[in-house]
Amino acid sequence: MSKKLFIETLGCAMNSRDSEHMIAELKEKEGYETTENFRDADLILINTCSVREKPVQKLFSELGVFYKKKKEGAKIGVCGCTASHLGAEIIKRAPYVSFVLGARNVSKISEVLHRDKAVEIDINYDESEFAFKDFRSSPYKGFINISIGCDKACTFCIVPKTRGEEISIPDSLIINEAKRIVESGAKEIFLLGQNVNNYGRRFSGEHEKVNFTELLRRLSEIDALERIRFTSPHPFHMDDEFIEEFARNPKICKSMHMPLQSGSSKVLKDMKRGYTKEWFLNRVAKLKSECPQATISTDIIVAFPGESDEDFAESIDVMKQVEFDQIFSFKYSPRPETEAEHFTNTVDEEIASDRLNMLQSLNNEIIDKKNARQLGKVYRVYFEALNKDNYVAGRSDNNILIKVKGSDELLGEFRDVKITAIGRTILTGEILA
Repeated sequence: MSKKLFIETLGCAMNSRDSEHMIAELKEKEGYETTENFRDADLILINTCSVREKPVQKLFSELGVFYKKKKEGAKIGVCGCTASHLGAEIIKRAPYVSFVLGARNVSKISEVLHRDKAVEIDINYDESEFAFKDFRSSPYKGFINISIGCDKACTFCIVPKTRGEEISIPDSLIINEAKRIVESGAKEIFLLGQNVNNYGRRFSGEHEKVNFTELLRRLSEIDALERIRFTSPHPFHMDDEFIEEFARNPKICKSMHMPLQSGSSKVLKDMKRGYTKEWFLNRVAKLKSECPQATISTDIIVAFPGESDEDFAESIDVMKQVEFDQIFSFKYSPRPETEAEHFTNTVDEEIASDRLNMLQSLNNEIIDKKNARQLGKVYRVYFEALNKDNYVAGRSDNNILIKVKGSDELLGEFRDVKITAIGRTILTGEILA
């Protein structure tokens, strides 16, 4: 009988890809098969996030549950960003944890598995050219890391402390991985990096200097590849060449994630984001001019230290001007080893909650207004998920989630769909003959 692996992934798409890498390595080198029930597992992994405080709190809560209910002899490993910044402290707080593996040390999973109480958290370890074994959670699309680490110095963000300096993965490795994904039958790839449009700034060895726009061009030459998505570009690096390639290249999906963080130029300066409100709006205007059908999503932090009512009003103003198609919004959460952790001009918790509620209420109004205009529109949908209610779901080119009545015969297929009903997070349609 094969050994069983259970893995819980917290956080971003890059964490999900790291989990896929660990699954692939453990399948190939250690003979593990995945299970969805941790009680059956011989190895339990938690791949953690540390961007906000809540996922860190959830880690220790989950560890306690796993320890009490796991089968006898099962090992527990903690991986990812929280592993990177807490390290041996995790084992100190939870002595039953077998090993700790940082976000920059994923390729060492087979090694630490056999070293009791191992702690591997070197954020300078270079995995940019490591040949991971192949595993994908979905047969219909593939995630590809194009860089590791982050060179930004945002005062609120712990990522540079958990994933190290930014190193780009050679374009030949990325293109070969994309070709393997397409040869397996998938029609879409999803490029991942902390700042994807800063790609090419630094490689670990001697490689041709290729920027992100050129990488997109080269990937689009793969014949059977139909869709290219990516996250997250940084507003500071959104030059005209990048936006124009995004608009005119038919293989690039027309959805753009533009992390705003704040609409106040003062707060953006305190955050060390590198751009102003005016720059952000200028890039949005350029994007909408070149590609009117594009959807735009964003991240917004409210109640960053020193954020005044006037600063918050600037964020509301950007919300009204841009009318984002989706936002990921949070109250500021101080993170260890960041500059902002030491800022003393904190915002009252009640004010922070009120601002978040106001922001999210405005977003819901915007989404409802935009969705009301969707009735009768036709989108080409790539189906990739079978729902329990006899619906099949997929996404349009511009990332709208749409479901239709259907069976698994639609999975991995493109269909033209007419929208017949609207909801805030998913639209319903019917396939056109």
